[in-house]
Amino acid sequence: MTQLIAPHGGTLVNRIVDGKEREALLATASKRPAIELDAWGLSDVEMLAIGGFSPLEGFLTKRDYESVVTSRRLSGGLVWTIPVALAVSAEQAKGLSGDVALTANGAVVAILHLEETYRPDKTREAQEVFRTTDLSHPGVARLRSTGEVYLGGRISVVNRPKAATFLPHRLDPKDTRRVFSERGWRRIVAFQTRNPIHRAHEYLQKCALEMCDGMLLHPIVGETKGDDVPAEVRMKSYEALLANYYPKDRVVLAVNPASMRYAGPREAVFHALIRKNYGCTHFIVGRDHAGVGTFYGTYDAQRIFDDFAPAEIGILPLCFENTVYCTVCGSMVSSKTCPHPPGRHISLSGTKVRELLQAGTPPPPEVSRPEVAAVLIEAMRTRSTVHSP
Repeated sequence: MTQLIAPHGGTLVNRIVDGKEREALLATASKRPAIELDAWGLSDVEMLAIGGFSPLEGFLTKRDYESVVTSRRLSGGLVWTIPVALAVSAEQAKGLSGDVALTANGAVVAILHLEETYRPDKTREAQEVFRTTDLSHPGVARLRSTGEVYLGGRISVVNRPKAATFLPHRLDPKDTRRVFSERGWRRIVAFQTRNPIHRAHEYLQKCALEMCDGMLLHPIVGETKGDDVPAEVRMKSYEALLANYYPKDRVVLAVNPASMRYAGPREAVFHALIRKNYGCTHFIVGRDHAGVGTFYGTYDAQRIFDDFAPAEIGILPLCFENTVYCTVCGSMVSSKTCPHPPGRHISLSGTKVRELLQAGTPPPPEVSRPEVAAVLIEAMRTRSTVHSP
């Protein structure tokens, strides 16, 4: 078995309890105050439980929260860039102490061993984490919509919700690590995506595969913006692409239960650390990673890695320029590799691609593989039929 990269902080967290410990917690759960989790909270609980957020064992206490917001580190100094917090209303927080039941649809999912309640400075959090307080930013809008009190403490998951979708691709960090080890992979590159893969993405991935033993294609299936392509459509497009254009023994497709923050540079580091926990040694960072609108510079998500010593991150970022198809070179290129003017490049905006797909017209094959375009066109046709009067 191949020795893999250590998880962030050195130990892969597991907060799923069983046996007598689980029975004891369940026996008293009905007597505890309860907090109903939304889809975002449920996603965070799952990531905490399976070690995706290692070294976190629960929701941040005030000291760790403030350290993450201001210094991008936990209070002990370990790099961590995104607050993982459980927000409730002041009314819900009133009188809470000890163990608190966390529920989904009324059923107990986990027990929060409450250490403290505190009121965050959300204006500061928005400015530091998202670099803006503008409510048009989806991360800021969500932050402002949640409760004014945060609950901090470790969790114990007693009833992990059973997944209903993407079952063949539901691999926890311990599972991907086992697969990588069994395959003898030492250098594993991860690719983060919340969108279907186009030819530029494919180019980046295959460049990375030239220097690595295998790739983890790891799409987000937690909460995303309402106008993002639905997870089930994205998964169909990935499966179509992998079936035709990738070596089957060098790619693992697994879903990532986390939710998107749209925090640009900070989220790029956050995404890298998550993939380190899944056993990856390299992480692709392209143009405007985890960005939205015009809130971040094109390559800010790459530059942030320079703020930390490589050993502090532990996983190596592979930074790529924006890529397009050059009709002279006859291949995918970037400004680093192509001497020809933009007029010889084939590159369509996201808006133009959506217009073509909505009209049932596949984008040029230099932009999107026909199999992927067919999946997206069918999804748009179906959605249009469902929503038509």
